[in-house]
Amino acid sequence: MGVYAELLRHRELFGSLFRRDLRAKYKGSILGLAWTLALPAALMLVYLVVFAVLWKAQPTETDHYWLFLLCGLPPWVFFSTSLQSGARSIVENAPIIRKVRFPRQLVPLSVVATEVVAFAAMTAIVLLLALWFRPESRDVAWLAIPVGALIVVFTAGLALALASLNAIFRDVEFVVTAALLPLFFLTPILYQLDDLPGAASRPWLVDLLHWGNPLTPAVESYRTPLYEGELPPTGDLVYLVIAAFVALALGALVFRSVDDRIASEA
Repeated sequence: MGVYAELLRHRELFGSLFRRDLRAKYKGSILGLAWTLALPAALMLVYLVVFAVLWKAQPTETDHYWLFLLCGLPPWVFFSTSLQSGARSIVENAPIIRKVRFPRQLVPLSVVATEVVAFAAMTAIVLLLALWFRPESRDVAWLAIPVGALIVVFTAGLALALASLNAIFRDVEFVVTAALLPLFFLTPILYQLDDLPGAASRPWLVDLLHWGNPLTPAVESYRTPLYEGELPPTGDLVYLVIAAFVALALGALVFRSVDDRIASEA
């Protein structure tokens, strides 16, 4: 994992890239960095209005559906925005990469770090809402924080792999954008897996959506302590831990395989 050890050895450079990306994200806006809280809140409100009010996507026997929806959104929003911006990061920073020799993996990882700020803001919002509206979750709701950290690790590994591939094959960022839409509906954010039509007669389909989609255990592990007031399911949590380490290994492997070509082809 020497690829990630560069974060410690070049932490000052990583911090500079992080601050640059964060300032650039909100440059010229009146609220400035206050958007790190306002934007996630507004985004969750949009999802809430569209799916819980206009579309009336109400799963059976789900109390406070609006909270159920909000508790599943932060992992998805962080994952999707990180992959899209991360996949483009090396190409967008090509002029700097060609001129200065530095650990190039810091570029996509710093982009993911800027998205962590919004993820943390969204987590704080849903945590407060869960503590207020779901009193039974008060003892375990805080577990969403370490679960969120695992989701960050999982996403960072994938973002590094995609950014590295996109530096060589420009189609990657478009494939990512196209794949995220169906992935959103295949992830149980709007619904519970057990409430799917035909779930009882086709358990294999539920298992496929659950274990075939690595985002499902991530969302379930994150939402369960917040909404259900229970410990994250053991199977989902173990799956997420393994997926996080596999993603890190995949990111390092892909990056090392193309690192010597990035400067010339980015």
